[in-house]
Parts: sequence; structure tokens; C-alpha cells
Amino acid sequence: MMDYQAMLGLAAPLAVGLAAIGSGLGIGRAVGSAMEAMGRQPEAAGKIQTAMIIGAAFIEALTIYVFIVYILASGKIGTH
Repeated sequence: MMDYQAMLGLAAPLAVGLAAIGSGLGIGRAVGSAMEAMGRQPEAAGKIQTAMIIGAAFIEALTIYVFIVYILASGKIGTH
């Protein structure tokens, strides 16, 4: 039977990896859609680019939050 530290040691890196994959896919989709929109409406490129950068920052923040939780959780591994 696995104790909680073993489960935490398995789950924490998996969570970081899943968050990184999700953020990568999200940023890729957001930037791709923004590039298509800029291609269709070049006169609105400035507004679209600003919205894209803000959206990418929010998407990337999710990965940073998960990484911080990973750092905090990894401090609990191996301690009794």
C-alpha cells in the first residue's frame, strides 16, 4: 500500500507536466488564432496583439502556480 508521501512524489511531477502541456497547447492555440485574426484584419493588429499577450500571460501564470505548488509539495516529501 502506498503512503501519502509516495503518492505525492508521483502526483506532483505529473501535475507540473500536465500543466505545462496544457499551457503549451493553450498558448499555441491562442497565438495561432491571433495570427489568423491579424492576417484577416491587419488594421486591428495592435489590439489583437495586446489581447494575445495578456491572454498568454494568464495562460502561463497557471503553469507558474502549479510549479509553486510543486515546490511547496516537494518540501513535504520525505519528512515525517
